[in-house]
Amino acid sequence: MNIRMEPSENVLGGTLAPCSRDPLTGFFRDGHCNTCTEDTGSHTVCAVMTAEFLAYSKYVGNDLSTPRPEFRFPGLKPGDRWCLCAGRFLQAHDEGCAPRVDLAATHARALEIVPLSVLRAHAAEG
Repeated sequence: MNIRMEPSENVLGGTLAPCSRDPLTGFFRDGHCNTCTEDTGSHTVCAVMTAEFLAYSKYVGNDLSTPRPEFRFPGLKPGDRWCLCAGRFLQAHDEGCAPRVDLAATHARALEIVPLSVLRAHAAEG
């Protein structure tokens, strides 16, 4: 199978900035929220974790805070940055507990699921 990465463009129309190398994130585990056709979850939103969001994510069945060494996943804590599925971000927004977003590090493909106005409403400072 030949996986072809989509162009690294952010929601602002610029070059996609890195999201996180510690912990290492992204569908390709390259530190960016890059994506491709095979990324069915659209791991495109660079989110800054909060305790509230991590609890919410665990409650809806995606425990991001528990380490899973077998998958080289350290477990996330508040303040960590992570390439979040666009649909989960929108769901958290609808429930009132969406995390902050780094717009420069959020892939343009997120806009297929999340309106730019919603992403801007949750933009992280600096």
